[in-house]
Amino acid sequence: MLIHETMQCFYEMAQFEEVSQKSKLHPKPEGLTLQYGTAGFRTHAKHLDHIMFRMGLLATLRSKKTKSTIGVMVTASHNPEEDNGVKLIDPMGEMVTAMWEGYATQLANAEQDSLLKELKDIIEKEDINMSEPASVYVGKDTRPSSASLSQAVLDGVSSLGGKTHDYGLVTTPQLHYMVCCCNTHGCYGSPTVEGYYQKLSQAFLQLTQNALNRTDDQKRLLVDGANGIGALKMREMEPFLRSEMQVVLSNDGSSGKLNHMCGADYVKVQQKAPQGMNMGVGERCCSFDGDADRIVYYYTDSKGCFHLLDGDKIATLISTYLKELLTQAGLNLQIAVVQTAYANGSSTRYLEDVMKVTVCCTKTGVKHLHHAAQEYDIGVYFEANGHGTVLFSKAAQKQIQELVKDPNSNDERKRAVKLLESTINLINQTVGDAISDMLVIEAVLAIRGMSAQDWDAIYTDLPNRQLKVTVSDRRVIDTTDAERRAVSPEGLQDTIDSLVKKYKSARSFVRPSGTEDVVRVYAEADTQESADSLAHEVSLAVYRLAGGIGDEPKPLH
Repeated sequence: MLIHETMQCFYEMAQFEEVSQKSKLHPKPEGLTLQYGTAGFRTHAKHLDHIMFRMGLLATLRSKKTKSTIGVMVTASHNPEEDNGVKLIDPMGEMVTAMWEGYATQLANAEQDSLLKELKDIIEKEDINMSEPASVYVGKDTRPSSASLSQAVLDGVSSLGGKTHDYGLVTTPQLHYMVCCCNTHGCYGSPTVEGYYQKLSQAFLQLTQNALNRTDDQKRLLVDGANGIGALKMREMEPFLRSEMQVVLSNDGSSGKLNHMCGADYVKVQQKAPQGMNMGVGERCCSFDGDADRIVYYYTDSKGCFHLLDGDKIATLISTYLKELLTQAGLNLQIAVVQTAYANGSSTRYLEDVMKVTVCCTKTGVKHLHHAAQEYDIGVYFEANGHGTVLFSKAAQKQIQELVKDPNSNDERKRAVKLLESTINLINQTVGDAISDMLVIEAVLAIRGMSAQDWDAIYTDLPNRQLKVTVSDRRVIDTTDAERRAVSPEGLQDTIDSLVKKYKSARSFVRPSGTEDVVRVYAEADTQESADSLAHEVSLAVYRLAGGIGDEPKPLH
């Protein structure tokens, strides 16, 4: 035992010496503090070199602790091109646990001379055996800064003796998928980009065989790649889809700037088509975000009006399709849709009252949705911004697989259960994935013979408006009831309640941003004018009661 401990001690000293030397090549600017949030770290790329090196260190520790491969993705998603960021990926392809988010913040903000102390502190707290091997998968998006920043991650891993696999340019969901494939020893799929394309395209082709007489027009989809990694990967995937899908790719990165006047976030916030896309009347279009983990659909009608099909519409389409298949297959599985306070009131009413689907509301942030979706046999979750996926419990997958093999099933049951099996294979269950979600949506529309207009007509969104108010400290706002009610500052919720009463079919809520000193305001009502007016009045209340800074919010009209 003594020899083992002496070896471990010697091993650690040598490793720490290397960390100490290498960290000098990635120095931390004095006084800079950053917080690891839902989206990991995100800021201007020039502030991130030391963070990347340290996340390499942390991922190595996490790998030793879990005895599994961990992922590190270098991306700032839908942020402007000059920003960058980093996210850690846990063994099953999920986001890193909250405890380790805390360690990430602690390690990132340690001044240069106390880095080793913080590192040792984590090792002691988590009782990590430093002689365990470590394996870290690293990926990056197409930002100019991503190459040097991902190199800093690789340096961090190697200085603690970890092994790396550098996937280079991949979408965020692809890296989540690789990590899950590796740690399930191939059960989830093959941990290569090619393996990802093969698994998804095979499932897609099996599903679209069930769509009768599709015309070329029905196979055509206009895709806005946000001038990012999603465009690159879509190009690579096209040959795998054969002639079952005709993708017209715009904002493919050949000329425009990442996320500039294009991408899912731009389309959702501006409620208009991205630049560089030529849309015909009624043509189905979709936009990815910068790292391809969000998607929104849209079209223009014969009057030239723009129609957005956001995360709520996507969740409704997919959950109603799955519910029908479960009925046809005679499977008694509980399906639920997990929403946040941002979900349009019409979608909630349609799901609960018409489709009789369980709806659960949770705090904003993908990890809250993902966690809540795990409580059901089948959990469908999409944020309104188009980030989401479907989770199938192990028990549900087992039941579906057993039914596939059952020789006594009649034709209808057989078909339904085969469709369910292919749908499971098409969905990236680790995280929201624009490419996977797009293929699911395309398959569902094809099988049901629906156009974008038919899909849009399932229910009509209540007009809504989102605004933000800059405050001196966002922490003065505290919320409860899945962020639908404000607990502090005093009097704010009472004010909101009385404002809401003035309008028809109205509701409004406020919540602090997770990343900046801003309070986000949401309002919906029976007309756009009312929604705008309510949003403005609530913004004024926030400005006055929660320490607004700058000019008082101006009316929208």
